[in-house]
Amino acid sequence: MSEEGKAALEGNVTRRDFLRGAAYAGLAATVGIPLKISWADEEVAMTRVVLIRHEKALDASGNPNAEIIRMMLDQAISALLDEEKPLNAWKRLVSPDDIVGIKSNAWGPLPTPSEMEDAIQNAIIGAGVKQENISIDDQDVRFDPIFRKATTLINVRPLRTHHWSGVGGLLKNYIMFVPEPSEYHGNSCADLAAIWKLPIVKDKTRLNVLLLLQPLFHGIGPHHYDKTYVWEYKGILVGTDPVAVDAVGLQIFEAKRRVHFGENRRLKPPAHHIAYADIRHKLGTSDLGKIQLLKLGWQEDILI
Repeated sequence: MSEEGKAALEGNVTRRDFLRGAAYAGLAATVGIPLKISWADEEVAMTRVVLIRHEKALDASGNPNAEIIRMMLDQAISALLDEEKPLNAWKRLVSPDDIVGIKSNAWGPLPTPSEMEDAIQNAIIGAGVKQENISIDDQDVRFDPIFRKATTLINVRPLRTHHWSGVGGLLKNYIMFVPEPSEYHGNSCADLAAIWKLPIVKDKTRLNVLLLLQPLFHGIGPHHYDKTYVWEYKGILVGTDPVAVDAVGLQIFEAKRRVHFGENRRLKPPAHHIAYADIRHKLGTSDLGKIQLLKLGWQEDILI
């Protein structure tokens, strides 16, 4: 990779806390890295989310650039955990004795790209995990022997609109861990966070990676896909709190929809499962006032 490319990725780092949003009922149980900031003589627990973008993350045909994807991921993990060297950051997420399931997403028009799957798997192996103790799967996770005995999960998928839940993000990605996904479709999938309390996944997720390389920001009906509503944002969001990462992704989505439609056009159905994951299930925080967003790399049209 050229020195120019490295400089573009490593430079232009901005740290800014979100403006405090409206308070939610009850205090969210923060799953991310605890930080303390002073706000009007009040201590507020923060969870960290990292957004990294690179102008060359996709080639001219829209395919991911494997080397840049790897570097983006390493940079984001290092920033997330305040580690100078990516290897040290990965070693804080996994240990050589871990059995690791990488929960991907295989939805045909917009799957998790193999370049990202490979980057995660190679980083885990580099941190000492044996390759035979790693599996990448989506629809068969309930039957995958590695997932069934996993000590660690890594959750990775693209962000897109979804017919049942408003958006398909990190919280939605674990629906394949249940035998009857349709049982969670009620009220716009309001209780998706309940899946995260099942024994097969509870307290196992070390990292959440939400891909906004070329997300789908509008759709109508099941399995709708129209390239008109796909844009090359060339971004990746990472965090330890899936609720916080989804909340940031949703904000970017809503901003893009306002730009595209010229009005505040709400998602149908609403993506309220993200807020419910916070205020009802206490899985993480959806309150933007309690999220510290670190923005790395390319800033043009960042929308947040």
